[in-house]
Amino acid sequence: MRLWVLNGRRIKKALFIVVTAFFAALIAFVQNQETTVFSTSQGPKALSKVKTDQKQLALTFDINWGEVQVEAILNTLKEEGVKATFFVSGEWAERHKDIIEKMKKYGFQIESHGLKHKHYTDLKPEEVRKDILLANEAIKKASGESPALIRPPYGSINKDILKTASRLNQQVILWSVYPQDAENPGYRSIASYVIEHSKRGDIIRLHASDSAKQTMKALPLIIENLQNEGYSFVTLSTLISDSKVKTNLIE
Repeated sequence: MRLWVLNGRRIKKALFIVVTAFFAALIAFVQNQETTVFSTSQGPKALSKVKTDQKQLALTFDINWGEVQVEAILNTLKEEGVKATFFVSGEWAERHKDIIEKMKKYGFQIESHGLKHKHYTDLKPEEVRKDILLANEAIKKASGESPALIRPPYGSINKDILKTASRLNQQVILWSVYPQDAENPGYRSIASYVIEHSKRGDIIRLHASDSAKQTMKALPLIIENLQNEGYSFVTLSTLISDSKVKTNLIE
């Protein structure tokens, strides 16, 4: 009987080692795969940059009002054969279904910029939840597709906002390159900043609202110079897929 107990203990110990080794190998395997992981044991995170071996960049544009600048930007992107991602507010999408249709026609990605363009950090969690849901509803009605990504207005986030978005299956997107184009510092300044700071996997934040009057003029310089350096511009979905994702949790 004592021998049986001893063997039983050895068997349990051996099984434990085997199981532990298996899960360790599984974890190592998963970590070595080029997968997209936005949540960790510390909670959901905001994506600001993608780690990739490819010389790819994501041009992203925020828009919540106006139509003059966005039309010019769309035409420039189409002429250059460049893909981009647009974060549109729900209220803007409701008023500009024709432009949304043009974005879809040109193959651009359309995602959420909230409904009313308010600082989420000024809202209660239930108000943030309502804003996200109403924005998604408006954007789906205009584009035919529900957003999976959201860039909160002004990039204002905290842990509660990240959790709220995650519960609604929305990935929060920030940026790694921002030339402050909304402040209209001069188109050459905008272009120079983006060209100088852009590296593999960067998410470039620009604006397509009519308040950003110099972005459109800076765009051809950005595209030409970065393409000459060997970079290509892709949508966020393309950048994220088959890439290792670097996340940044904003406290």
